[in-house]
Amino acid sequence: MRASGDAGGRQEKVIVGPNLAARSGRRQGVDVRTGARRPAEPDATAAAEFAAWAGPSLVAMKRLARRLAPHADPDDVVQDALARAWQKRALFDAERGTSTTWLLAITADQARGARRSRTRRLRVVDDSAELPECPTTDTAVDVDLERAIDQLAERQRLAVHLHYFVGLSVEDAAAVMACSPGTVKSTLYDARARLRTILGDDDDH
Repeated sequence: MRASGDAGGRQEKVIVGPNLAARSGRRQGVDVRTGARRPAEPDATAAAEFAAWAGPSLVAMKRLARRLAPHADPDDVVQDALARAWQKRALFDAERGTSTTWLLAITADQARGARRSRTRRLRVVDDSAELPECPTTDTAVDVDLERAIDQLAERQRLAVHLHYFVGLSVEDAAAVMACSPGTVKSTLYDARARLRTILGDDDDH
């Protein structure tokens, strides 16, 4: 099953449902021909319910993946996040946040992993080697601002991406970051101050 949404005029499609078994692992069964253990498909009803539940969050998940790991394939990051969410779905607690904030928190973890993996790979690249360009993001953002954001502390960077680029409220960003709304507000304040220093801009936008 595929769930889709429209982000910036583009049709986003990410595979969810039974195909998650390829990444998240399947229930074990027995091959009747050989008697050997074999992977079995996840329950179709549960997979369909998961697809319907996760579908409305896919656009936000992909947008966050692009922001946090711009050199990674956002579809891969989202697929890994969905596979992880499928494994952990019994832990979701609606009283602690929405399905979107829960899925975005998992996406952020997967994106950070993709970013760290790329950093490790770049350590073996010669300094004179030409690196691939960052792919185009959802919004046309000034290159200097992008570079400035990249210099923020990890928590500041996450807060900026969630609030200003994914469009979450302070309260929802707090649910993703597992902190209080007040902490998000102070983190955003510090991030803006840091960006003004990096960009040499004294105005508070």
